[in-house]
Amino acid sequence: MSRTADALFDALKQGLADIDRHGLRRRRRIADSACAAHMTVDGHEIVGFASNDYLGLAAHETLRAALAEGARLYGAGSGGSHLLGGHSRAHAQLEDDLAAFSGGFVDNPRALYFSTGYMANLAALTTLAGRGTLVFSDALNHASLIDGVRLSRAEVQIYPHADVEALDAMLDASSDEAVTKVIVTDTVFSMDGDIAPLARLLELAERYGAWLVVDDAHGFGVLGPQGRGALAQAALRSPHLVYVGTLGKAAGVAGAFVAAHETVIEWLVQRARPYIFTTASPPAVAHAVSASVALIASDEGDARRRHLASLIETTRAMLKRTRWLPVDSHTAVQPLVIGGNDETLALAAALDAKGLWVPAIRPPTVPAGTSRLRISLSAAHSGEDLARLDDALNTLSGPRP
Repeated sequence: MSRTADALFDALKQGLADIDRHGLRRRRRIADSACAAHMTVDGHEIVGFASNDYLGLAAHETLRAALAEGARLYGAGSGGSHLLGGHSRAHAQLEDDLAAFSGGFVDNPRALYFSTGYMANLAALTTLAGRGTLVFSDALNHASLIDGVRLSRAEVQIYPHADVEALDAMLDASSDEAVTKVIVTDTVFSMDGDIAPLARLLELAERYGAWLVVDDAHGFGVLGPQGRGALAQAALRSPHLVYVGTLGKAAGVAGAFVAAHETVIEWLVQRARPYIFTTASPPAVAHAVSASVALIASDEGDARRRHLASLIETTRAMLKRTRWLPVDSHTAVQPLVIGGNDETLALAAALDAKGLWVPAIRPPTVPAGTSRLRISLSAAHSGEDLARLDDALNTLSGPRP
């Protein structure tokens, strides 16, 4: 006999009760205003340290105007998949812009635009890897990279976080030249803010004949000359590189892209299921992203990155004065490890009561016992905003043990 509807719901309710018992319930908050340093959230004025709007572009007038212009030119929706009528001039122009902006790491660069970063990672990994392929994945990679590897059905080996020596040994132990190998890593790790050893990873990729797929979700627009990303910052160049950039964080709009040698991108066009079997994003969004890429590369973009760098150093010093454990990050992601779930939630709630939105990050996003506050900095923040956070943390921290 099949289970009744009541039994099905009871199983879900029990699961939700377990989540509550461990302090892991996630709750959405409602923003009543544009993404910015100062926002109205759930009807209250707050200073937001929760978004990934690292350059403060999400509410920029240039991008608002570009989005409106794109809607006037192309309407509200694309009407179909990229291969069945939905690929607009705005999409084509954006891909050319992204290839020129971020593709300096390879000859004959080309870019492919996706609706989300999750889709871009699934596409890159399920298309370059498959049965009979070996994938080597950093232990702290983002969920979208993990899921892409799983869906590829490749054999997977997890190497300890940023441990190049361990990865070298793994590659050496599986050095069959007939087997396609893929190394995959985030550039900036979103929960710790540290940066992968990209130059050393590329050395291994070239030595063992592997692809190196890098997800620069938190580096694009922020790192490197003119914000061209982590590969540009490390001055890397190789046909082994496949670059994934996200456009809903520092770029302030939406979507993501894969950039690589033109042959790699054509292979994705022909075989990447997340690209082939989905409706193309609204052309107006692509039109706005092109405006964002130009803004990122401009003098104003440079000024915003300089201001962000100053905020990062101020925050690093600020967090060291608390009784909790800051992570040694030189990026816009500034974690403060609290420990237990309940204490982390209580601290986040106390900051919220002071008009400061700093999200609590708990397992399974981070390991048990390392729940933390994740302070995300934006060029839209001011020194006064940081001083307000500093005062609140000092008050709540109390004397060091």
